[in-house]
Amino acid sequence: MSATDIAKSVDVNLNEIQEQAALVAKELLENAALKPGELLVVGCSSSEIAAHAIGCYSSKEIGQAVFEVLHSLTKEHGLYLAAQCCEHLNRALIVEEEAAARWGLEPVNVMPQLKAGGSFATAAWNGFSSPCAVEHIRAHAGIDIGDTLIGMHLRPVAVPIRTKQTQIGSAHVVCARTRLKYIGGERAAYQK
Repeated sequence: MSATDIAKSVDVNLNEIQEQAALVAKELLENAALKPGELLVVGCSSSEIAAHAIGCYSSKEIGQAVFEVLHSLTKEHGLYLAAQCCEHLNRALIVEEEAAARWGLEPVNVMPQLKAGGSFATAAWNGFSSPCAVEHIRAHAGIDIGDTLIGMHLRPVAVPIRTKQTQIGSAHVVCARTRLKYIGGERAAYQK
């Protein structure tokens, strides 16, 4: 079945999905003040985008469409993209080996596929120049497409970013940036 046939069968327009993903990512990047080399974690349910229950309708084409947009934008901003796998791989993440080395992430031996890892993580594995899987990161910002629960992969103090685009396809979208913890008491002074 072609990408067009898949899109028609689930009433999904891949171009529209890419436009929506770009809007969400651009708004997050405008508000998150990320620095080059930082990590952006993305959890993406292609099932939810296609108006199905999470984990029940993985679509290679939808995962690829979202990955292409987000990978392009993160590269443009000098960021590392971390693609969260589904629960069948314990929400491991696919990153570039360079990102793993830079952030001291320990690689694990697994390769995502459509029904064990998910379509977005599989697209990342196939689209990165030198992919590897890791179990844990502390990302500086994140995009959760379809309520995939990316919170475990964000730094401890996450701050919601409310984007104007609240859905990609039929999937609910939540974004967050993180900030440093405030420590000390009434005498402490803080950086901006």
